[in-house]
Amino acid sequence: MANTAVCEYPDRQAAALLTTPAHPAWSRARAATDAFTARRPREWALLRAITLDGPWSPEELLAATDRLQLHTARTTTRIPALTALAAHGCTHRIRTTTRTHLTA
Repeated sequence: MANTAVCEYPDRQAAALLTTPAHPAWSRARAATDAFTARRPREWALLRAITLDGPWSPEELLAATDRLQLHTARTTTRIPALTALAAHGCTHRIRTTTRTHLTA
């Protein structure tokens, strides 16, 4: 529960900044705080790379948390990300959500 409370506000910030030029600076500033809060900006940076067709690898996405994989499965339109998650997402829910998104 504490993880959710601590990460909710930064998640809202990250979502608002995701496609803006301000996101990288925000991400670096958040990552400099501590190990616990540094994970989320790294994940949002990965989602930004996927969303904006920047550099990323399927291995990075598959090594990410369930939360990021599920969020990506629900929101992205990038076929390489969806294909990786449909085949190798870390939970049945992620794989099913991705397959549904791919066929919609």
